[in-house]
Amino acid sequence: MKQQSLFKTGRLALLLGAVLISTTTWAETSLWKVSKGDDYLYVGGTVHFLPESAFPLPPAFETAYQATDTLVLETKLPEPNDTALQAAMMQAMAYQDERRLSTVLSSDVYQQVASYFAPYGVQLQQLDAYKPGFIVLQMLGLELMKSQMAGEGVDAYFDKKARAEGKTLAYLESVESQIQLLANMGEGYEDAFMTMNLQQFSDFKTYFSAAISAWRVGDMQELNDLMVQPARELDPILYQALFVARNQNWLPQIQNMFGNDQKELVLVGSGHLAGEHSVLELLQQAGYQVEQVK
Repeated sequence: MKQQSLFKTGRLALLLGAVLISTTTWAETSLWKVSKGDDYLYVGGTVHFLPESAFPLPPAFETAYQATDTLVLETKLPEPNDTALQAAMMQAMAYQDERRLSTVLSSDVYQQVASYFAPYGVQLQQLDAYKPGFIVLQMLGLELMKSQMAGEGVDAYFDKKARAEGKTLAYLESVESQIQLLANMGEGYEDAFMTMNLQQFSDFKTYFSAAISAWRVGDMQELNDLMVQPARELDPILYQALFVARNQNWLPQIQNMFGNDQKELVLVGSGHLAGEHSVLELLQQAGYQVEQVK
């Protein structure tokens, strides 16, 4: 795999954010109105990659966007020509010591990963300097392209719209923190991490199509079953870092958006809004009224 291809796939990593996601009501969508007295804002769940067939988006998202002053995303989305950011990401994703992929994985798991890449004409030795988190992101990029789902996501769509219209943009965390999170995935339990992801990618299109369908109709129980609960059971370390800690970090930032004479639309990966440790649950526990939008 050429370095330029790695850069392009690496950009997918920054959009993952969550990649890697409460009552079911089929007439609703993945958007909530969060209120405190007469003050309110919107919190929406996103899918970071969508096929063209998923557009137009549910009308409620457009309505909320038009009714708000500020668009709040997880992090600033990378520019295609930001070579400095690309270089920083590649450095974070590569080992800076004597370790290599072939030394942190058992020979059996290493061969399974090599067999995965072989049909794509990629020899795993070419990626030996990179960490398991980076390898998984390459696999995600390949699966998205193979299933024809590597299109613009909800956050990228509204980011582009806000920039064109001059709407205020704000972010819940830095790009650097997301890079470090993704780069450190699987550290210390590399075999289990890679094995789990090989299993999940075995039927990626069916799984991802189901997740998109659940997101579109606001079926958060299904999203919890598909995205959040498996991560919690199979990879509790990553679950804590990717979901629990970040949701808790975002809560005070969202609370500070009340009482500022502005209206915000906060967009985060749908997995952050599903399950018992979700942003929505934290807001309800803090005394806010949370109402799913139809």
